[in-house]
Amino acid sequence: MTDTPTSFPLPTHRPEVVEFLATRRSNLAKAMEGPGPDVATRDTLLEIAARVPDHRKLAPWRFVIFENEARSNFGQHIATAFMAANPTAPADRAIFEGARLTRAPLVVAVISSPVDCVRGTPVWEQELSSGAVCFNLCLAAQAHGYGAQWLTEWYAYDAGVNAALGLSGNERVAGYIYIGTPTLPASPRVRPEPDSLMTFWGS
Repeated sequence: MTDTPTSFPLPTHRPEVVEFLATRRSNLAKAMEGPGPDVATRDTLLEIAARVPDHRKLAPWRFVIFENEARSNFGQHIATAFMAANPTAPADRAIFEGARLTRAPLVVAVISSPVDCVRGTPVWEQELSSGAVCFNLCLAAQAHGYGAQWLTEWYAYDAGVNAALGLSGNERVAGYIYIGTPTLPASPRVRPEPDSLMTFWGS
């Protein structure tokens, strides 16, 4: 990416951006294939992902990257954890669980990593920032022409899997972001009507 400018222009109406956001839809990880982003593009996506609200500039998140054989290698930890919790499950289920990260050529685990802040930025605000990173990464990937899906699934909450991921005691998985070339168009889904979610204070 280019060097960060010293100042930014005022917002302007960008119809193409509005249309992109208005029609955005996640792409299914199971319907992705290669190619994924090259190294330069991947790093650009992560730079964009980090451009989120971050109270006191703590950067309370980090990235774990899964590419190539690392996806299936880490999948063995997922398969082991699943079979430990489900010892009577058939062997082919272990194979399925172990292949979860191979659904897309690039998987990024966004780790919520709250920082002890002397001035007291609430952990909740830091966790919200991690969620914003997940979504910004999805937007960046799709703006570059890739499919993206933000998933957690059971293994994001499994202690054994998280130990293999290298999480410390205060860290949590905010999401696994699957990025690749979509093989199917995203299908529409019902969205809530804004009127049903709004109240007007004082009225």
